Amino acid sequence: MCRSIKTLRPPALPEEATEDDIRAAALQYVRKVSGFRAPAAHNREVFDRAVDEIAEATARLLDGLEIRGGVRTP
Repeated sequence: MCRSIKTLRPPALPEEATEDDIRAAALQYVRKVSGFRAPAAHNREVFDRAVDEIAEATARLLDGLEIRGGVRTP
């Protein structure tokens, strides 16, 4: 697992994850899986599309999670 990807749900993240948090996690994932920190020009489109799709899937996941117990609302 990529250690620089942080947990984006409570209680690990006390507030709701922002779009920037979600996009940063998606970018780290794509970097890890592809083995490229930054893609070459001929791979840029597919790299960016993967980041977008993973960010969207992550947002849907976080929206659908039901967190029980131990979570307090401020």
